[in-house]
Amino acid sequence: MLKIMTLIPALFLMISCVPAQSPQMDKIAGAYVQLMLEIGLHDADFIDAYYGPENLRSAKEDNSQSIPVQQFKERISSLRAELAALDVAAMEDIWQLRQAYLDKQLVAADCRVDFLAGNRRKFDAESAALYDAVAPVHSAEYFDKLLEELNTKLPGQGSITRRLAEFKADFIIPEEKLDTVFQAAISEARKRTLQHIVLPEGEDFHVEYVTDKAWSAYNWYKGKSYSLIQVNTDLPIYIDRAIDLACHEGYPGHHVYNTLLEKNLVQARGWVEISVYPLFSPQSLIAEGSANFGIEVAFPGSERIEFEKKVLFPLAGFDPEDVESYYSIAELTRKLGYAGNEAARQYLDGKMERQAAIDWLVKYALMVPQRAAQRLRFIEKYRSYVINYNYGQDLVRTWVEKQGGSADNSEKRWQIFQQLLSRPYLASTLK
Repeated sequence: MLKIMTLIPALFLMISCVPAQSPQMDKIAGAYVQLMLEIGLHDADFIDAYYGPENLRSAKEDNSQSIPVQQFKERISSLRAELAALDVAAMEDIWQLRQAYLDKQLVAADCRVDFLAGNRRKFDAESAALYDAVAPVHSAEYFDKLLEELNTKLPGQGSITRRLAEFKADFIIPEEKLDTVFQAAISEARKRTLQHIVLPEGEDFHVEYVTDKAWSAYNWYKGKSYSLIQVNTDLPIYIDRAIDLACHEGYPGHHVYNTLLEKNLVQARGWVEISVYPLFSPQSLIAEGSANFGIEVAFPGSERIEFEKKVLFPLAGFDPEDVESYYSIAELTRKLGYAGNEAARQYLDGKMERQAAIDWLVKYALMVPQRAAQRLRFIEKYRSYVINYNYGQDLVRTWVEKQGGSADNSEKRWQIFQQLLSRPYLASTLK
């Protein structure tokens, strides 16, 4: 209770004072929303969420019509010129963030329009335009060294991928216990988040279990502090995914991020542009990066292992004494996270054939062939989006720590993390 009360004065001041006004930027923001929704009529994957005014919607989806590429690009260029002409230097810094946010979102929209017209960019050029960031490149030698370390700690014989699969096979959550385990993880993640962040009364989300998806889980934000979270059960779900998904999709991840943006920017300031979320945009790097970093914010240090041992392992029917050994291996495999980026970069740039990309994921991302094929399916659909998870997480962690939110200062970390989730930050504004 004390932790919650310490945040209320600052939050009250933030939302009770009358925000500065910029009618011209508001006008640009309205035109931006209309434009994003129109692009979405030609791209079913483009709009991840919209909970703004219905009168900004122009027409029903009609993919039979060709996309008006030149018209969209001209409107984007015009809006960017109008934004650049605005002088917000004398206003509070959040207005500079707003101006930069709108501009970068428009840059991303321009890139996506080109993509829809058949104009593909190289992996790094695409990620720079869409997500305002270029992830570092890692060689096969880099991953080989990590595999050498893992090789000495994994039991059994044969390839590391096979031995890892055999090791983790004992930690697949039984289907009949999946919802029980997941709900317990959600409940704990929510409790920990509410100790530090004040959320609107009545905020909530619903969980569904689905199949035949390219992703492992998805948060569909509906507005008014409500989300639909879908979990894909095509492939086995390991015990560590319970907390990962509970935090990433829920608390303090996507659900909290979208809720705070709606509360602090859409409702308190009237910034309509936040009510539309184009998936292929710089906002996604912050969304995915903060959702991944939020896992360690909510469960720092040994607290995760302690909770897993006490609650989740018994619920799943696993021996609690196996927690430490499981996570010692899991920690090593997480270091291989950038291997997926390299598979995507080489494959999408035409330097690697499809089977070679799957083989790379099997060898360096330690995925069994079925999971590697599913991952490549994700890469084919979402392309350079993959950088948002690992590189986004690294950027968010570095920025939070630079602001004083280090691992040994939990309260400060939560405060800085909440600030990140409540303002229109981008990758370039975190550097």
